[in-house]
Amino acid sequence: MNRRHLLSALGATLLPGWAQAQAPAWPARPLKLIVPFPPGGTTDLVARLVATQMTATLGQPVVVDNKPGAGTVIGVDAGAKAAPDGLTLTCVANSFCVNQTLVKNLPYDGLRDLRPVGLMGLSEHVLVSHPGSGIRSLADLRAAARQPGARLSYASFGSGTSAHLAGEMLREQMGIELTHIPYKGQAPALNDLLGGQVTLMFGNWPEFRAHVQTGKLVAVGMATAQRSAYAPDIPTLAEQGVAVESNSWNGLLVPTSTPDAVVARLNAALRQALETAAVREAFAKGSIRSLAGTPEQFGQFIRSEVARYAQVIRSAHISAES
Repeated sequence: MNRRHLLSALGATLLPGWAQAQAPAWPARPLKLIVPFPPGGTTDLVARLVATQMTATLGQPVVVDNKPGAGTVIGVDAGAKAAPDGLTLTCVANSFCVNQTLVKNLPYDGLRDLRPVGLMGLSEHVLVSHPGSGIRSLADLRAAARQPGARLSYASFGSGTSAHLAGEMLREQMGIELTHIPYKGQAPALNDLLGGQVTLMFGNWPEFRAHVQTGKLVAVGMATAQRSAYAPDIPTLAEQGVAVESNSWNGLLVPTSTPDAVVARLNAALRQALETAAVREAFAKGSIRSLAGTPEQFGQFIRSEVARYAQVIRSAHISAES
C-alpha cells in the first residue's frame, strides 16, 4: 500500500471518531417547554417540577413558556411548528386527544406532526356536588333528576375538556337531564360550584380534596376503575352502577422529525426527573400518580385516548361550542 492509500485508509478509520469528538454536545442551548395552559393548574405544576429536574440532568435550562388559548390549540400548534431539534417540547394533556375529533380544521395533526417523548403524571377525577343539593350518591342524583321541574347542572373546565366528556358519559349512562355549564378553566368553575350556582362537577381530586374534607363539597364518587389509593374511603362511580372513568394526565411531545437519539435522551431525562425525591414527594403530596414510560408506550396511550374520546364526542353529538 503506497503512502497516499495508507493516509486515505487511516483517515477513513479515524474520521468518525474525530467528527464525534468535534461535534457539540446536545443540548448546547436552553430548552423551551411550552405549556398550553395558564399558570397555576396541575399540568403547569407538573411541567415546572419536571423542567427543574430535567435542567439538572441535561445541563441546560428548561424554561417553561405558558401559551394558553383556544382549548390548548395555540400552544400545541406552536410546538408542532417548532424546529425539530429537541429544544422545544410541548406539554399536552387530555385536550390534545380530544381536539383530534372535536376541533374542525386543526392547524396541525396531532398524530402526524408531533411525536411522543413520555408521560408524566395523572390526577384522578372525582364527581362532587354542592352540599345544598342533597346529592351524596348516584342514587340521590337519580332521585333528584326525577323530581318535577328538576334543573340539575354540571360545570366543566370548558367545552370538550375531560370534565365535560365525563359529564356527558354520566348523563347518557344514567338517562337523566343535566345541563352543561362550561367555564374557562377549573378555578372559575369551582368557585361557582362552591357558591351553589351549579350542582355537580368532575375535577381533579388534588384540587377538590380540601373542600371535600372541610364539607364545602360532597364527594359523590371517584371516576376510577378501582378505589383510589389517595381517597380509599370514597366509593367509585362503578360501584354505584355507572362506568365513568375520568382523569387529567399530561406528557411531553416534540416535532415529528426530531432525531431518535434526541428523543431517547429526552425520555431518559424525563424518567430520571420523575424518580427524583423532589418530584416523588410533590406528586405524593398532590395525589398525582407518576406515569413514567417509553415514547412507544406514550404513543399507544395517545392513540387509545383519541379513539376513546372520539366515541364519546360522536355519541353525545358534542361540538366545541356545546
